[in-house]
Amino acid sequence: MPTSARFLVVLDADSTLIRNEVIQLIADEAARGPEVAAATEAAMRGEVDFATSLRSRVEALRGVPVAALRRVIARVEPTPGVRALIDTVHARGGAVGVVSGGFHEVLDAVAPALGVDQWRANRLAVAHGALAGHVDGEIVDAAAKAATLLRWAAQLDVPPARTIAIGDGANDLHMMARAGLGIAFNAKPAVRERADLVVAQVDLSEVIPLLP
Repeated sequence: MPTSARFLVVLDADSTLIRNEVIQLIADEAARGPEVAAATEAAMRGEVDFATSLRSRVEALRGVPVAALRRVIARVEPTPGVRALIDTVHARGGAVGVVSGGFHEVLDAVAPALGVDQWRANRLAVAHGALAGHVDGEIVDAAAKAATLLRWAAQLDVPPARTIAIGDGANDLHMMARAGLGIAFNAKPAVRERADLVVAQVDLSEVIPLLP
């Protein structure tokens, strides 16, 4: 990440930076897709605690070979307009961060390819070449997302009023509330109701006119 910026844009990853839910792609490798999909939807709607839900969903991934993550990465689809948005942020002197309740194992490949400056996500524990069924380290939940946005802003000497947070799920509401502008993108109803602005079209270039 640069040492300073005019402003900061922080995006969620799954269903925001990218069109997919990565945990769903991994669950497909474990033949646990429907079970994990239902739990993911409930968490994104805010019906269950995110950390509790994530732990149960990651437990369902136990035994997936680490080598299968290459297939997962190959299936990831960047959201339309994401490259245009990131390029425009940089052209205007801003920085782009991604903070996700998803996984570093995928973001470490996807984020730099899209030009993201900094990213943070959960890490999947591994044992004997396969997923161990739990998260390694602190879970990136709603509070962690908000704290990360503020920490990155401070590192860049960007006041919170010049930050933009973009997300789709209940786990993004805290960081959206802390940002100068909180944008619901491709979002669940509870998120649309509480956001400063709603972008309904699944095209991140729609955010460009909102940049400072």
